[in-house]
Amino acid sequence: MSSSPARSPSETVVVSANPELVGTPGAGHVARGAVLGVGALVHESAYVDDGAVIGAGSRVWHFAHVMGGAVIGERCSLGQNVVVMNGVRMGANCKVQNNVSLYEGVELGDDVFCGPSMVFTNVLNPRSAVSRKAEYRRTPVGRGATIGANATVVCGVSLGDYAFVGAGAVVTRDVPAYALVTGVPARQVGWMSAAGHRLVSDGTDASAPDAEWLRCEGTGARYRRVGGEVMAVGGDA
Repeated sequence: MSSSPARSPSETVVVSANPELVGTPGAGHVARGAVLGVGALVHESAYVDDGAVIGAGSRVWHFAHVMGGAVIGERCSLGQNVVVMNGVRMGANCKVQNNVSLYEGVELGDDVFCGPSMVFTNVLNPRSAVSRKAEYRRTPVGRGATIGANATVVCGVSLGDYAFVGAGAVVTRDVPAYALVTGVPARQVGWMSAAGHRLVSDGTDASAPDAEWLRCEGTGARYRRVGGEVMAVGGDA
C-alpha cells in the first residue's frame, strides 16, 4: 500500500480544540501564500497576508494583522489589535500585548516583552504630505528586553539585551543591556537582571576602575558592572 507524501508545515491541516482558531493557510483570513509553522494558530478574526511567516506554536489573537514580509519566530503571542508590518523580524517566544503596532524597521530578539499599547515609530519627522518611506529607521530590541505599557520607543535607538523600559517612558536614546529606564524622556535609574528583578550592589570590584559586583534581588544571581556596562557572571544570562 502506497503512502501519501509528507505535507509541508503550511500544507498540514491543523485542527484546534478551539473552533475560533485556524492553523491552515486558506482558512479564515489566513492567505494561501502565508507560511504557518507546525502548531501555529490564528484567530478567525485576524488577518495573515501572503508572504507572512509565523513560526511553530505561535498564536495570533483577535483582530490582529500580520502583513506580507513579516517574519515571526516560534512560540510567539500576538495580542488583540496587534499589527505587524512588512519587514518586521521577531525572534522566538516574544509576547506582544494588545494594541501594539510593529512598524517596518523594528527587530525583536528572542524573549522580548512588549506591554499593552506601547508604541514604536519608524520616522523621526513625519508629515502627512511628505513621503519618507526611504527614511525608515532601524530599531533593534535585544534578547529578553521588556517594554512597559504605554511606553514609546522613538525610531533609530537600540535596546540592549534584558533592557527594561518602565511604563509610560519615552525612549529617545540607546538603552544599555540590563539598564532600567523610566520617565519622559527616559533616564536610567538602575539595573535589572535577566529574571526581571532589580540588581543591587554586592561590593566593590577592585580589579578594575569604577567596577562593582551586583546581585539579583530575586534569584541571587551575580553580575559585574564596569563603568556603564553590566554582564552576567558564570552561566547566568
